[in-house]
Parts: sequence; C-alpha cells; structure tokens
Amino acid sequence: MSAVVVVGAQWGDEGKGKIVDIFTEHAEVVVRYAGGPNAGHTLVVGDDKVIVRLVPSGILRPHTRCVLGQGMAIDPTSLIGEIDELQRRGYAADGQLVVSERAHTILPYHILVDTLREQQADAIGTTKRGVGPCYEDKMARRGVPLGAFRDRARTEKLVRRAMEAWQPTVAALGGELPTLAKVMEGIDAVRDRIVPLLVDASELLEDALQAGKNVLFEGAQGALLDIDHGTYPYVTSSNSTAGGAATGTGVGPTRLGKVIGLVKAYSTRVGGGPFPTELNDETGERLRKIGAEFGSVTGRPRRTGWLDACAVRYAARVNGLDGLALTKLDVLTGLPEIKVCTGYRIRGVARTSFPLEDIELAEPIYETLPGWGQDISAARSIADLPPAAQRYIEFVERETRCKVVLISVGQRRDETILLEKIFG
Repeated sequence: MSAVVVVGAQWGDEGKGKIVDIFTEHAEVVVRYAGGPNAGHTLVVGDDKVIVRLVPSGILRPHTRCVLGQGMAIDPTSLIGEIDELQRRGYAADGQLVVSERAHTILPYHILVDTLREQQADAIGTTKRGVGPCYEDKMARRGVPLGAFRDRARTEKLVRRAMEAWQPTVAALGGELPTLAKVMEGIDAVRDRIVPLLVDASELLEDALQAGKNVLFEGAQGALLDIDHGTYPYVTSSNSTAGGAATGTGVGPTRLGKVIGLVKAYSTRVGGGPFPTELNDETGERLRKIGAEFGSVTGRPRRTGWLDACAVRYAARVNGLDGLALTKLDVLTGLPEIKVCTGYRIRGVARTSFPLEDIELAEPIYETLPGWGQDISAARSIADLPPAAQRYIEFVERETRCKVVLISVGQRRDETILLEKIFG
C-alpha cells in the first residue's frame, strides 16, 4: 500500500503526532487533510519536544514533503509563525512544505466570532481558533481560499463580502468587527510568504502516487468529533474520519489503501459533550496527571475515563480500519485493575452498539481486567510486556474487532513496539 490514512479513533488527542512521525520514516509525502490550528500534535525526538498545529507531523523528517490539503482551515499568520519556529529549531527546510491553493483562510473576524460564541451559555468548548466560522464561510460560498492571495484586489473583495455577512452576528453577540483595512493589513504582512507555498495539492499528490511514492494522510481530531459521524453537536466542523482524506486532498478514494486508527489505552475528551466512561475521581485525576492530559493547543485539562471499546468498534466501522495503533499503554502501569466499557444500559436495556442518539443516557457496562506494576517503557516486543498487559491488548483486539499493529509505551520515538509494517 503506497497510500496510508492515519485517523484518530476516539475524541482526538490520541497521540497522532508521535505515530505519524514514526510512520513517516518510510513516507515520502505526508498530507494533512482536515482541521486547522485547533489540532495540536506533539512530537518528541530525544530531549526535543515540538508541537505542530497546522504543519504535518512529518516535518521533522528532512526527506518528507509536507502538504496542507484543501480540506484544512488555515490561519496564515499562525502558519508563518509555526514555520519560523520550526526553522529556528532546524526543521522545515525551504521547499519541504507546500499548501493547497484551495484551502480556506481563517481571518481575525472568524476568531472573534468563535470567541464571542464561547462566552455564551450554550458554548460547546471550541479552541477559539476561528475554525468553525471559517468552515461556515466556506459552506456559505463566501470564504477566502488562499489562492486568492495572488490577487490583492480579489482578496479584499472576498473579505469585504464575508465581513458584511458577519456584521449582524457580531453585533448580536455584543462584539465589534475589526476594520477592513486592519484585516487587509494582517494579510499583507504574510501574503508574500504564503503565495510561494501555494500548489495544486491534488495534482501533486496524484503525481506522487503514480510515481509509486509512499504517501501518508494525517487526520486531525478524531472519529467521534466528525461533523457527520461524531457526537453531534459536540463535534468539529470538518470530516475527521478516513473519508475526509479523499475529499480534503482531491485524491480519489480508489487511491487510498490502508487505514490505521489511533486509540489511547484509555479515553479522553476536551470541551463539552457526552462521555459515558468519564472518571471524576482519583483514578481519572491519576490518568490526567501521568498521561499529561492537557490540551497542546489550549492547555485545558482533558477529561479522562476508561477505554470505551464500543466507541472504538464504531470508529473502526465508519473509518474502515485495517489496524489500531494503541498509545499511552504505559500510563495504565500501576493501576491494580483496569476497566473497559463493553456495552451500555439505556432505559434499562443492555446494548453493545455505540449509542450516538441516546449517548447522554448511556450507563457503561464494564469488564474488569488485572493491572500490572512493572515499568514497560523499555519493552520493544509483545513478549517484553507483563502478562497482564499482553492480556489487555488481546482483550482490546477482541472487543474492537481490530488488530493492534503498534503499541506506544512512552513519549519518545524509540519507546514503541511496531508489530506490522505500515507501508508495503
């Protein structure tokens, strides 16, 4: 398989940064296909910790071409700042990163609307990065594609139209739009650096696949946050499932091969929304502390809970998963017992399918497994793991009906058990 899609199989924050970085050792191209600066992917190489929000996680590999696809919402000022920081640290060589000319632009009025909405009583817990309002403009056919930056007059016309449309909303929310001149001033500050990065990403990726190159499609957020398949309305504004890899890059679905789902050994969620296995106790706090469960974009503490096997099984179905990358197994070390949700009780009736419509009423049904006390960070094969950890992995495979192809036992690249080649 020369085209591999990597997606989150929970509510995001599954550790995509590290896993994509590992997989891109054998990838010549890596492309982000959805989301925007609301995604934070953490990469740890030796003692160097790098957080990327827009740039694909393959950027630390000098041989890998990195592409921002047209399904993304891109804040151009944030992108340039991220590139500058990467280059300051010796990454992101000139020509390594390109951007789809059809990706849409996040501008200050999008961030303003997002922030004002999050101050309302019915806030859903966004990152306030303007991603949702940017996608609203896109769907309303009043967005600003980055390709417009080649023509300043066209850009200004599109910005003016969008700002006129947002004026009543901003006023109703008690805010005040910036002036058109101020918005254009911000665009002018980065436009000459953005334009040279712009490409027809669909053509670039098709050429790479035709040439037999290994291409990795990097998702953002997770399947349960997908606008169509997630726990609506507490979802993101794009298709974060594997199907988004085709629509978000302009690559035909028949070109896509293997799909790998990332899943933590437990569950987390940021912001509002239902979370059946959430732990509001000492165990939940322990998972948060040891797992460093704080948003890499917002710094907010993540909600934590036991692994929900039914939710992962659902994610496997809607993504067509070929395998699971199980992350943060080491965080469970030291727990005397570990629970996994294998079903729910809703209105007194037991069920094992993930209850999208009745999830607020779902009472989890758990199966309890023994824990382990040994440090597993040095494990490099299944045989190196304690028997209880091995049984946990087997249980996850059985309950999710999906084989585990990688196990992460620590933050670093080398703290990984690779069970199957991803490419080839």
